[in-house]
Amino acid sequence: MSDWLQDELAAPPPGAMGWLRVLWRGGMLGGLVYLCLFLLLVVRLIERPLWGMARPWTPFITQFACRGAFVILRLPLAMRGRPMAGRGAIVANHASWLDIFALNAAQQIYFVAKSEVKHWAAIGWLARATGTVFVARKGSAAKVQQSVFEDRLKAGHRLLFFPEGTSTDAIRVLPFKSTLFAAFYTHGLDHIMHIQPVTIIYHAPPGMDPRYYGWWGGMGFSAHLIKVLATKRQGRVEVIFHEPLAVDAFANRKALAAECERVIRAEHGAKS
Repeated sequence: MSDWLQDELAAPPPGAMGWLRVLWRGGMLGGLVYLCLFLLLVVRLIERPLWGMARPWTPFITQFACRGAFVILRLPLAMRGRPMAGRGAIVANHASWLDIFALNAAQQIYFVAKSEVKHWAAIGWLARATGTVFVARKGSAAKVQQSVFEDRLKAGHRLLFFPEGTSTDAIRVLPFKSTLFAAFYTHGLDHIMHIQPVTIIYHAPPGMDPRYYGWWGGMGFSAHLIKVLATKRQGRVEVIFHEPLAVDAFANRKALAAECERVIRAEHGAKS
């Protein structure tokens, strides 16, 4: 996106009341996140030696923190459909850093993220603590990543990834990349795994640009966070769970990726 368009979408500097909301909500949000992170790390000290890769307790802490975030932001979060109960993975469209909170609030999952995220200040630390799977873009790492995927899936972890590969302006869905879908076609996983498409829809605050919550291109995280914190009257977020798809019902990863994209795009395009 061009610089001038991003400037047009940038919110004006918060006024006095806006900055009060930034300080109040930001302090509450930061306190909630890091208090829950501390609790998660303490509980993980018990979980790890007893259950190894399994995490029977800590995902509840992550979910609590993410649900609390929407209460603090006064940003309504609605969920439709039902998270699948069996083994499998989740794919969703990607519009904003808020997706992380929305999807974690909706169900207990583990994200798949690019390896660079591991080194981001604060965010990388949170991602590692909550069990995020990091993938490298180098082709030479494909076999190692495949093994990690298989181990996590066999352990019952529901992995969530964004096939678009990047976040968008919140009003469109980009073509899905099929690379990561290959993990579900090895060692018989295709006969036991399901993929659940999930659509995230952002409704901008009244009178604001439909792309209000989108975070993409060269947008800075801090500026976008301040904009959301300062917003007096928020819009709303929807998370829609679609029917899970049996992996072995599709001939290959490209066919599976195409169907997931079709389902998500159809729901996203139908938003009011």
